[in-house]
Amino acid sequence: MTAGTDRPAALGEAAASALNAGLATGRVGTRQAAAALGRALAGSPDVTCRAGALARDLAAAAAGRPVAQPARGDTRFSHSAWRDNPCYARLGQAYLATERAISDLVEQADVDWQTRQQARFAATVLTSTLAPTNTLPGNPAALERAASTGGRSLLRGARNLLTDAWAGQRIPRQVDARPFRLGENIGATPGAVVFRNEVVEIIQYTPATPRVQAEPLLIVWSLINRYYVLDLAPGRSFIEYAVSQGIEVFVTSWRNPGRQQAGWDLDTYAAALVAAMDAVAEITGSLRIGTMGLCAGGQLLAAVLAHLAARGDDRVAHVTFGVSQLDMSVPSVAGLVIAPPLPGLARLATRATGLVDGRDTAAAFAWLRPGELIWNFWVSNYLMGEDPPAFDILAWNADATRLPGAAARQLLAIAERNLLATPGGITLLGTGIDLASTDLPSYVVGAETDHLVPWQGAYRTTQLLGGEATFVLSGGGHIQHLVNPPGNAKARFRTGPRPGDDPAAWLAAAGQQQGSWWGHWAQWVRDHSSGDRPAPGTLGSRQHPVAEPAPGRYAKQK
Repeated sequence: MTAGTDRPAALGEAAASALNAGLATGRVGTRQAAAALGRALAGSPDVTCRAGALARDLAAAAAGRPVAQPARGDTRFSHSAWRDNPCYARLGQAYLATERAISDLVEQADVDWQTRQQARFAATVLTSTLAPTNTLPGNPAALERAASTGGRSLLRGARNLLTDAWAGQRIPRQVDARPFRLGENIGATPGAVVFRNEVVEIIQYTPATPRVQAEPLLIVWSLINRYYVLDLAPGRSFIEYAVSQGIEVFVTSWRNPGRQQAGWDLDTYAAALVAAMDAVAEITGSLRIGTMGLCAGGQLLAAVLAHLAARGDDRVAHVTFGVSQLDMSVPSVAGLVIAPPLPGLARLATRATGLVDGRDTAAAFAWLRPGELIWNFWVSNYLMGEDPPAFDILAWNADATRLPGAAARQLLAIAERNLLATPGGITLLGTGIDLASTDLPSYVVGAETDHLVPWQGAYRTTQLLGGEATFVLSGGGHIQHLVNPPGNAKARFRTGPRPGDDPAAWLAAAGQQQGSWWGHWAQWVRDHSSGDRPAPGTLGSRQHPVAEPAPGRYAKQK
């Protein structure tokens, strides 16, 4: 879950003061995280000993003796100059020793989890920013490239920097999106818009099998970003796969709001979702539907399901949640954005601008992994003079959307006070929400290396809802596990017993399976279906005719 933030610093300021820019939550956020780092360092039990050890390591590095090694997978110091050149060897060893010392002090500090999370964040931003490889003199690979190209790499890097600055980039460009054309080589599974109101379009996909499951599936995508990450290139599309398994698929494509929609709140989105459910039922003639909520869409879906349950509406047959965190008490990176005083500042920002700019949100999330998502591209784009890669997931990630300020403030309050997990904590469409009233079979997916929703946070969903729950732990991260087609030799997932209170106990009893969780999920859907029926020969209905081919209008709206 994300919330409104102050605008991050421009690229020029990031170059001069990357720590301030990196936090992407304004200068007060910088001071807050820095204060947490200070408390963590002060709370470390052997800070004096560690300081002495660091001093000895720095002295040894200055004398040319090795004292530290890059972490596994850290390629910043792979150039031979870091081993063979005395100056670079000493510089690299001094940096690595300092990085290790700061990290060790934070991990050993006697502080609460939220302070530790903020301190880790600040320490990571600080140490990644101080890396000598971020500068031209401190990067022998970039200097070598400049020499071999007669300085042309530096000219290309300057061009890239100016282009990004002119385009208002918050962070270095991560992708060359030009090869990807929505509706042609991404988001291209055959289908059509069969419902549209001012908030959402519903896309129905053309069946690929002669018979389909009796209950259609409505996928509720996040209010943030666009749905087509579920429909990337053929062979890597979750929607394409679901259709191939005889599931009649519908998906939400939310409108990208402008200033006129700044007052949209969660009731606005919930009412649109209920209307979409009505449309899906009318089009298919099915009295019951399956549902799937992903990321922040899972939070909206969970609340709507509790609203329907309170009304005695049993139209939903089953529900799947993918990397959605309904209980914010589980430690996560959300602790970085819901700790005082940031919530108050975020509310003021959304009232002033009316909207949360998706580019700010993307920048904030990128700075959670600054080495990989910020400085890696800083070096390659600007110092090496390379163009960013053409990669479909990164192209989707760069296609940012906005969020209405009213909804953003509500989502922030829910996260800040854990209201969704509290019976009666929020009211939706006039109904006090109690997730336990949702008596449905549920399939809940977590991801092992998810840096946004820890898998233990996803697991907690199994304890909040009524009905029998199945939990699956996928390998990969937040988006990687969604783009996880069968056939990937490296893919794996874990299944286990019926989830209890303790996620560690579930993990200990779980068994690992090779491959994608998609097939396991498709079988679960079949097991919870009331049968099958002939696939429809056309899309839409007389009441809800086809409006236009997929991916529709809202997916392309700037």
